[in-house]
Amino acid sequence: MSVPHKSFEPDLACPLDGVRVVDMSRLVSGNMISLQLADFGAEVIKIEDPKRGDPLRAWQSEGVSVHWKVYSRNKKSLALSLREACGRELVLRLAATAQVLIENFRPGTLEAMGLGPEILHERNPGLIIVRVSGWGQDGPYRDRPGFGTLVESMSGYAARTGFPDREPALPPTALADMVAGLYGAMAVLVALREIEAKGGKGQVIDLPLLDPLFSFIATEAAIYRLTGAVRERTGSRSETTSPRNVFRTKDGRYIGISASIQAMAERLFRAVGRADMITDIRFRTNTDRVENAAACEAPIAAFIAARTLDENMEIFERAQVTAAPVYDIDQFMADPHVIAREILVDLPDDAMGQLPMHNVIPRLSATPGRLRRPAPALGEHSAEILGTLGLDPSEITGLARDGVIRLAGGAA
Repeated sequence: MSVPHKSFEPDLACPLDGVRVVDMSRLVSGNMISLQLADFGAEVIKIEDPKRGDPLRAWQSEGVSVHWKVYSRNKKSLALSLREACGRELVLRLAATAQVLIENFRPGTLEAMGLGPEILHERNPGLIIVRVSGWGQDGPYRDRPGFGTLVESMSGYAARTGFPDREPALPPTALADMVAGLYGAMAVLVALREIEAKGGKGQVIDLPLLDPLFSFIATEAAIYRLTGAVRERTGSRSETTSPRNVFRTKDGRYIGISASIQAMAERLFRAVGRADMITDIRFRTNTDRVENAAACEAPIAAFIAARTLDENMEIFERAQVTAAPVYDIDQFMADPHVIAREILVDLPDDAMGQLPMHNVIPRLSATPGRLRRPAPALGEHSAEILGTLGLDPSEITGLARDGVIRLAGGAA
């Protein structure tokens, strides 16, 4: 079994057809917002530097811009210099035709370019402006650089991740950016709904990376207020349920287990031959098990360590215990459930032949999103987009000659 092959289907209808999004952002957070909108049909126009393009293009593996190809699918590229006055004027003209504009410059930069919200709203009162930053548009840290790593550090997320006897662990992915991107897409739809249903006007969405990521660990504040204690890292254990951990098998693989309700904990104890633990005063309730997590997990770990992954999974599946193998990416890609549900699909790609990427999320029964076009080459749609603003071919050629824009296949 292999990852299902799909083709891009540019002519299929989508629920956000007719929504134009001008994406001036760079790297991950803004691209995640516009990806969600593009997957459901919005015309997303990426404004890119004519010489270098979005820095996401530079995140490469074996010379292939994999991150760009995956997270900029369904979008268009307008390579336009914002250093030139005529380039900034073209952005204003383009924004006048759009419903949404996304930017993630340091606060104040958009204003310095003469493209601040007041000016944009003069041209288009209905424009929804998403302003992504590290720390927000106000507050004492507004002018600080705001990369996701800094937010993952300061939010408290890293301090809660990892093992107590080691340093805090940063996520290996751009987690803060991704989380903010999902919040941002939701906020855009709320703002669009306000206009559609209530005749509202455009507005500014202030979207820091900090606030959304903190929401993932927001109970920490209440627990600290209640107990007065700063909690330590717990590795793969949970501080709210037990048993819950990752356990090593006889053949060097791992299983994740979460017995987060009483009936499941009892089922697990029986499955590992320790029904006596159900009445043991240390393990009778979830609170008891959390307080005695190491002792609770010891017989489970010993049982799993004496058997291979397949042997353990057969036992746990038969007992209906909530357990799953810890997959590497190759194992995930080969899993029959992943293949059957087409969680990953292969799309045609000029560099790789077939490029595996995640399917559209979530799945709507009546108004699904679509995979309509691959990530664009730098400047691939410059002429097309400027043509919609009324520029004739000679004007477009002149802008390319002057370095204001880049056309498909043009020199950097």
